[in-house]
Amino acid sequence: MTTFSAEVAWDRGAANFIDGRYSRGHTWSFDGGATVAASASPHNVPLPYAVAENVDPEEAYVASLSSCHMLFYLWLASKKRIMVDSYVDAATGLMETVQGRTMVSRVELRPRVTYSSDNPSRKLEEKLHHEAHELCFLANSVKTEITVRLD
Repeated sequence: MTTFSAEVAWDRGAANFIDGRYSRGHTWSFDGGATVAASASPHNVPLPYAVAENVDPEEAYVASLSSCHMLFYLWLASKKRIMVDSYVDAATGLMETVQGRTMVSRVELRPRVTYSSDNPSRKLEEKLHHEAHELCFLANSVKTEITVRLD
């Protein structure tokens, strides 16, 4: 069993708080030393109480699913001795209300992979993406429908 941790920290500052007019800006700190500025999404909390330039949980969720998929794809490609030069995913998530609950119901991954040598066949590339999805710890942990669209 493996455990993971993050410290999430927020401070009221001089805000009144009980009137609801307080900053949703906070930080995420990780064991490797990285600290990320975070906030509620401006789609959910109006400015200036949300911090638009900070990462919001919904963006981080989409990025985490994309990152997990990519890491498994790269690992599988390396095992097949396929030389990958770059991997860029323009991932998107859709938040909607399903059965009375608001959730990120769907995430679409749109990876663009470039290779040094001969590109793998479309069939092999699709197979590797399918395997990466099956192996991804996060995809296995959520209800969100995750699709991979190859252009």
